Amino acid sequence: MKITSLLSSLLLVPFVAAHGDHDIEHEMAVRRAFLENNKADLSHCADKLKKRGHDKRAIQRRSEITHKLRKRSNIKGVFHPRLSPPATGDDATWNKSHHSDEDYTFETDTSIVFSGNRSCILNPEVTEGPFYVAGGLVRQNIVDEEPGIPLGVDIQLIDVETCDPIEGAYLEIWHCNATGVYSGVLSAMNGVGEADPTNLDNTFHRGYQPTDEDGAAQFETNFPGHYQGRATHIHLMVHLDPEVRENNTIVDLNVAHVGQMYFDDDLIADVEKFEPYASNQMQLTLNANDFILAQEAAVTDPLAEYVLLGDSVEDGVFAWYSFGVNTSYIREVSAAATLYKEGGQANPNGGFGGGFPGGPGGPGGPGGPGAFPTCLPSGGFPGFPGGAEPPAGFPVLPACEETAAPTEGEAPAETDAPAEEPAPEDPVEEDDE
Repeated sequence: MKITSLLSSLLLVPFVAAHGDHDIEHEMAVRRAFLENNKADLSHCADKLKKRGHDKRAIQRRSEITHKLRKRSNIKGVFHPRLSPPATGDDATWNKSHHSDEDYTFETDTSIVFSGNRSCILNPEVTEGPFYVAGGLVRQNIVDEEPGIPLGVDIQLIDVETCDPIEGAYLEIWHCNATGVYSGVLSAMNGVGEADPTNLDNTFHRGYQPTDEDGAAQFETNFPGHYQGRATHIHLMVHLDPEVRENNTIVDLNVAHVGQMYFDDDLIADVEKFEPYASNQMQLTLNANDFILAQEAAVTDPLAEYVLLGDSVEDGVFAWYSFGVNTSYIREVSAAATLYKEGGQANPNGGFGGGFPGGPGGPGGPGGPGAFPTCLPSGGFPGFPGGAEPPAGFPVLPACEETAAPTEGEAPAETDAPAEEPAPEDPVEEDDE
């Protein structure tokens, strides 16, 4: 069965936008159907891309980027590829080491190192999550002086219907910093929580880049940290024809793809030995215990391939990832906040819509809007597909404290909802650098 026909059929299923009426159960059902019906990768595109010379150019591009990153940091000697084997759905995939013991220099044939060992994958749709911010900057370097281990990424987008690279789109990425904090949002579940209101104005680890003739875009960032309940990851969003404003920013909530990129557990463990990652007190979730990643790993390979730029992970990492996008599929996403000229402003109705199952906007129990749940409500999570119990691999949570129901004739407790302030008219108006 062709992937394109399956994707087209999925378009007939209504996909509720991530607003206050966001249906998590429906979204997870659509996601599960996508994964079950798309067990093949995009190998049907591999031969076409190779014949057109895209593979050769990808190898050359990745080699040149690695050269540049090493030269900038004055790194000499060997470098160490760690190529992730294709996922099989077997738990052993996560438990074995992906480390390559080979030492390579730049005399090594680049096709051995940078071609990868798998074809472009079909990256399933996921939610934008509770920490998406609109109004970001078009820029390649998204570090913003945040401390961390340098990470260069090369990401290629392929049209699943034509097998052509997607040229002229804008790829957006965002991820948390070394201690598990996302910039631009104010949330009880976001690292520093609501203790630092200035975080709304921060922009670290967020940015857009246009794709070139090979559908590729590059970023310079830091290796992401972790936060409780999710494996270490980077968010990906594809904008096909956004308006780039005069101040070099984009506000576009109609997107062709929302996905995530993951990393090998061995690499993450090495990174976590160094500061400031080592100071992150939140529990680290392994890939095998991430309920979203576990779904993907059963049918595809969601891990990036990478090389260490030097003898130690502390010298930096270069990772690459290619995935397919259905360009005829457009959906609306919701932003937790928007960056304006005056600074960041939270969207009271944004970020994961009705919330994670168990959040106040969703069924069940506690947690901030769109937040990862902090406890297990009585009866489980009605929002989980397949029943009230969390899926396999879901982090163990303590039971929630039950709130007694009001007795007959007693009025329920009142809660003061914050007044909704009108948003400024124009997004961020920063001067071009």
